[in-house]
Amino acid sequence: MIKHLFDVHQGNNEPITFRELVENTIQQLEGAFALVFKSQHFPAECVAARRGSPLLIGIKSLTKLSTDSIPILYSTDQRGYGTQNISRQESMTEFEPVGPNKAAEFFFASDASAIIEHTNKVIFMEDNDVAAVRDGHLTIHRIERSLDEDSTTREVITLKMEIQQIMKGNFSSFMQKEIFEQPESVVNTMRGRINFQTNRVMLGGVKQHMSEIRRCRRLLFIACGTSYHSAVATRQLLEEMTELPVMVELASDFLDRTTPVFRDDVCFFISQSGETADTLLALRYCKTRGALCLGITNTVGSSIARETHCGVHINAGPEIGVASTKAYTSQFISLVMFGLMMSEDRISMQERRKDIIQGLKKLPEQIKEVLKMDDQIHAMAQELYQQKSLLVMGRGYNFATCLEGALKIKELTYMHSEGIMAGELKHGPLALVDKAMPVMMIITRDSVYTKCMNALQQVKARHVSHVFNYLF
Repeated sequence: MIKHLFDVHQGNNEPITFRELVENTIQQLEGAFALVFKSQHFPAECVAARRGSPLLIGIKSLTKLSTDSIPILYSTDQRGYGTQNISRQESMTEFEPVGPNKAAEFFFASDASAIIEHTNKVIFMEDNDVAAVRDGHLTIHRIERSLDEDSTTREVITLKMEIQQIMKGNFSSFMQKEIFEQPESVVNTMRGRINFQTNRVMLGGVKQHMSEIRRCRRLLFIACGTSYHSAVATRQLLEEMTELPVMVELASDFLDRTTPVFRDDVCFFISQSGETADTLLALRYCKTRGALCLGITNTVGSSIARETHCGVHINAGPEIGVASTKAYTSQFISLVMFGLMMSEDRISMQERRKDIIQGLKKLPEQIKEVLKMDDQIHAMAQELYQQKSLLVMGRGYNFATCLEGALKIKELTYMHSEGIMAGELKHGPLALVDKAMPVMMIITRDSVYTKCMNALQQVKARHVSHVFNYLF
């Protein structure tokens, strides 16, 4: 496409800049993309553009930057008229270091972890931004200015990430490293938000909107994959603490059904990366219908973090492994903390709140105890890895753990696995249970303990060769 447009302008002897060529090209494209262009016809130039997919610019210089933000240059306004003379304005809006040494390096990446070893200063590009680097100077352009556009600048953000966070260390894989980081990641999620002495919880990102949230008619949690399971895991507790209807939706299905959303709904959008395409589309759908939108993300400056009205950063640290681990536990804790905030003025809930808060205090040490069982878990995996299928069963609070466990087994081993509600065992799944089918059951001593034990006996009665049941 871009080669064709270049040849057309060359054939007609019409001069065109590299940036204009990219702008003309991306107007013809549909769907999501993040592109960086280089060309031998335009040496010492680089142009990047994004729509739907994440893209950021890392900036490295020996001296201080000339500004903490960069203005956007517009070719046309919302009516289609030219708004300014770009060539005249560029000298005022170019981005460069100050002082005699103006050398600068610019890095383009989809995620900050790719460039943190070079620089911690980044600019997050937004949809339809076009960034042009020419002779060491950076400018950001947009083809047109819309009526509902919030910002006319792009801020330079200093990341708090460290290079050690994205190194594998002595672990065999990033995922194993992230599993063993969970005692620290859950503390980071709670740090500065829970006072264990006074039993107070404060989420600064949603504090200003709490009065509006308390007046809402229902809570909607919209997510995909692991993030969806974190919402399922906390649904029962949130219903108890808020006494509001709680709906948990898969973002793709939510959009397919064009679900009715009202102005007095509060919608939560949960995503580790903050860039999940279906969740982002659902966010825009809900915003157009006037709902209050909250983001639960692990990535500062992500699309969901920027586009929601307010939210919570889970502070789990970079997650390099594709299969989410520590982000799941941190999302779970963030949603529990939200429920605790919602119930802080209810006298009848105070004892329950204290129990939950003290339980959160013990959580890091309890996770360490589980991680000490690494060798036992490895031995169990040796028994199961050659099986063709695995059923994971639970009930109540543990059902989400079954769904998440089955998802991890599928992602990592390519083995068929299914998370099953133990209460539904008689309604079809029991037909799958026989001598050749290993079954894993998760049972805790809670209100559904007796029912789960009944399900366990039904499974054992089918003479299953491998039954792993965990009693907590």
